[in-house]
Amino acid sequence: MNYKNLIRSIPDFPQEGILFRDITPLIQDPIAYKSSIKDMIGGIKDLEIDAIAAVEARGYLFGAPMAVELSVPFIPIRKLGKLPYETTSIEYQLEYGTATLEMHIDSLTKGQNILLVDDLLATGGTLRAAASLIEIAEGNVIGISVLIELLELSGRELLEEYSVNTIIKY
Repeated sequence: MNYKNLIRSIPDFPQEGILFRDITPLIQDPIAYKSSIKDMIGGIKDLEIDAIAAVEARGYLFGAPMAVELSVPFIPIRKLGKLPYETTSIEYQLEYGTATLEMHIDSLTKGQNILLVDDLLATGGTLRAAASLIEIAEGNVIGISVLIELLELSGRELLEEYSVNTIIKY
């Protein structure tokens, strides 16, 4: 399926100079959405996955259905202060400033194989931080699966130690 036809490009969002890749048309098409989930799973089908972790919010749109399809637990990774139970966290650099990601301390057990999922790989900073958070909790990041990769931003370079599965490349 040609998913690029269902990705809307919005110039200067959220700030001037950014070309935002909007997945809304894709997720509003039930056939394409279901197919994209199937294709994301197809790229990682040989991995022994104990759980899927995804970064809020758009990562949940792909990670949660993948977890259901594979019958494995889903681990939400959220921004600072959004999880109600005891958490572990990691602060990481953004282009302008810092951000913090959190995960419940009981989200995974030592040695579990975790697939990390998000909608987009841009500079790689958020996915790198999420992978580090899983590793701090002594989980094994066995791969990363994303719907879209922006090749010009070279995010893969921050994730060289992981196998990265991508469906759409720009």
